[in-house]
Parts: sequence; C-alpha cells; structure tokens
Amino acid sequence: MNNIILVGFMGTGKSVVGKLLAKKLNKDFVELDDMVEAKEKMSIKDIFEKKLEPYFRQVEKEAVKEAANRENVVISAGGGSVVDEENFNNLKNSGVIICLKASPDTILKRTKSLKIRPLLNVPDPKKQIEDLLKKRDPYYNKADFSIETDSLSVDDIVSKIISVLPKSALL
Repeated sequence: MNNIILVGFMGTGKSVVGKLLAKKLNKDFVELDDMVEAKEKMSIKDIFEKKLEPYFRQVEKEAVKEAANRENVVISAGGGSVVDEENFNNLKNSGVIICLKASPDTILKRTKSLKIRPLLNVPDPKKQIEDLLKKRDPYYNKADFSIETDSLSVDDIVSKIISVLPKSALL
C-alpha cells in the first residue's frame, strides 16, 4: 500500500504537517483522533474522563484498522496508538511510517495552551512528557524514518518527508 503514516508524541506536528503533506501529494488526510471523536460523538478529553483510557484505546484500535485499509492517504496517528503492536502492524502494512520527534521543552511549549490534552492535565506536564516519551520511544523508533521537528518549519518538515519517501508512496 502507498499510505504515509505520521506518528509521534502530541505536539510534534503530525496534524499540521499531515494536512500540508497530503495537499502537496494530492492525497486525502486522515486524522485518527477525529475518527474516534466522530464515532463516539464526543471529544477525546471527554472519552478519557467519562469512559477512561482503555475504552479510548479500543475505539482507537478500530479507527487504526479502518484507516489502514484505505489507500493513498496521509494518516496522522494518535501519539499512543503505535504502542499497541497490532496497531503498529496494521499501520506498517499500509505504508511508510514517519516519526516526528521534538524535545520535551518544544512539546510543552506547543501544547501548554491546549486544555484538550488529557494526558497533560497534571501538576507537572513536563515530567509527564518526559515519562511518556521514555515509555514510547522504543515504539517510535520502529518507524521507517524519524525527523526532529524542534527547529524546522512545517514546510521544511514536509520537504524532508518527501525527500525520504520511497517512490511508491509518492504515487
């Protein structure tokens, strides 16, 4: 399959980069979090609060399967989705996986004004970011390519992604 899947922690640029990448490559853009919210008819923050994270992860798994079965799309995967081996394999089998990375300081700066991030609504969000990154890095490192986004513009990130993609993903 010729999908392009963007993975990485929240605040690394998956959504904004994914939208521009899809536009430049004339592909549809799929935001997994939006799929979950549409299916559940509530925000992710509300799903975490009312139905808890395990329920969210199950609905997310269904969204991953659905998105991975599409063709010729750019997928923005939720930050924790690739921790699940089945999710990772479904995404990997559908295309090339690009991990967007950023430092904890950059992530905090990019997400601090967003109260819709349930995993960061804690007394010490920077420590939470560091802890989650430590847990998730082994999964993020399984991506086909990684790009550090700290000092790059959205256009620069998109150009860098296009430069590393196999020809099959550009079609």
